[in-house]
Amino acid sequence: MIAIIDYGLGNLSSVLNMHKRLGIEAIITSDQNEIKAASKLILPGVGHFKKGMDNLNQSGLKSLLDELVLRDRKPLLGICLGAQLLTKHSEEGNVDGLGWVDAITIKFKQDKLNGLKIPHMGWSDVTIKQASGIFSDLPVEPRFYHVHSYHFLFENPSEIIATATYGYEFACAFKKDNIYGAQFHPEKSHKYGMKVLENFSKL
Repeated sequence: MIAIIDYGLGNLSSVLNMHKRLGIEAIITSDQNEIKAASKLILPGVGHFKKGMDNLNQSGLKSLLDELVLRDRKPLLGICLGAQLLTKHSEEGNVDGLGWVDAITIKFKQDKLNGLKIPHMGWSDVTIKQASGIFSDLPVEPRFYHVHSYHFLFENPSEIIATATYGYEFACAFKKDNIYGAQFHPEKSHKYGMKVLENFSKL
């Protein structure tokens, strides 16, 4: 059972529907007992970083996730805002995140985008930087759907498992031990995203 964590932000039903399509057992929940019982966790999210952290703190989910992910080593996949929340700090709201990976979240640098507009929205080719369980057996020339104005900036490049380019190259997926993050939306990325979610379910 995969728990899709409901902390008040995100297109939860899209993530759940993709799991149903794949035949993977999953639930949307904010219930701490259900989250504890799950074999894996997904932290989705669409919206503002500060609101996301406020919701996690006020709901008591932050301390629970710290326990399950950092102490018990339960696999977790962050998606979009959910992945950004795993970083140490964000320029969006100037607020600290969960701090599980050696990165911060910064806004796209407009002067480096060669006239491209923020947000980065649409399909982008992804370059796999290192082998990772969630990218096993991907269809050739993987492409994923992105919608974001902020991106990860890593202190430790060894945690970056994939990059994309929007004006300049940026990290779009990472892995640190049992913690995975994807800036793109696998639930909106057709066969490529379906494979990522299937791979995560089998870790």
